[in-house]
Parts: sequence; C-alpha cells; structure tokens
Amino acid sequence: MFEQKDLYHLWMRVRIVKAWYLVAALALSLVICITMLRQNNLQMVRFRSEVYTADQQNGDVNGALKKLQNYVTGHMNTSLTASNGVYPPIQLKYTYSRLLAAAQATADAQKAHIYTDAQSYCQTQNSTDFSGKNRVPCIEDYVTNHKVSAASVPSAMYEFSFISPTWSPDFAGWMVIITMLIAFLTLVRIVLGLWLRRTAR
Repeated sequence: MFEQKDLYHLWMRVRIVKAWYLVAALALSLVICITMLRQNNLQMVRFRSEVYTADQQNGDVNGALKKLQNYVTGHMNTSLTASNGVYPPIQLKYTYSRLLAAAQATADAQKAHIYTDAQSYCQTQNSTDFSGKNRVPCIEDYVTNHKVSAASVPSAMYEFSFISPTWSPDFAGWMVIITMLIAFLTLVRIVLGLWLRRTAR
C-alpha cells in the first residue's frame, strides 16, 4: 500500500494537471466533433440533392448515385435508410415515371402487334367470309388469349438505401475518438484527484 508521504507526492504531481484544463479541452473537442459530424451530414444532403437534380433533368443519375453511395458508406452520420426516421430512402420519382412510360410503350407496341397477328390469323381461318362477320369474334378471342399488360417496375430500379459505418477514419471519426479519450482522462483526473486529496491529508 502507499504510505501517506507517497500519496502526498502523487497528489502534488496530479494537481499540476488542472481539471478545468481537461474540461475546457473536452468542451472544445465536443464542439469540433459535433461540427464535423454535422458537416458529414450536410455533405450527404448536397450529394443527395445532386441525385434528385439528375433524376429530374434525366441526367447522369447512376453517376450521382455512385458518388452518394461512396460518400455515405465511407463517412459516419450519413445514413439514408427507412429506419433512421430522419431521411427516407432515395426515391427517384422521375426515373420511376420514365420506367413506367417505357413499360407502357412496350406493352402498347406488343398489343398493336398482337392485333395485327390476330387479323392475319383470323383471315386464314375464315378466308371465305367476305363480310368479316365471323372474324370479329375470332379476333377478340385471339387478343384475349394473347393478352399483354405493362410490366411492373421493380422498386430496386428507383429506390435506394445506403447505410453509413458506425465509425469512419475521417476528421469526424478521429474527433470522436479524441473526445472520448479526453472525456476518459477528465473523469480519471477528477476521481483520482478527489481520492488523493482525501487520503493524502
């Protein structure tokens, strides 16, 4: 065990490191840490806006998405998921509308082709029917049996979620580590100082 004299000398060394120095350093570190985490989030918002702009203007949506994904997956406090409650997943409504229009145009073209095929088929089936009276039911049956509808658009084509890491080795990440370290040192200094002051008397 420490003798009274040893405890006194240890207390004299510990008291050189003023607790309020550490508290001030912790407060400064906290401010910088919060600022950097916010900057990460604001940069994500800027990249997300670029994605929405590209979507609206039919620009390079894939390039903007890639840039956003790379940033989010490489920086903390930038998650874009349905469960975080802050931002919904990326939903590209203009891309979705264009995909729907393309699917409908393809379906319309297929319907027109089927109708042409139906006329050809029914003409060969009823080649002696000059009035066309028997061809109408034949065409209707053919079109019904070869029904075409617009393909559904998978949500993966226009909805995206990106998850950020719990910790990232960027400025914000290192500030989190430094802030935690200073907080630990501050706690140790305060507890050790109180204990030594009592026992060294």
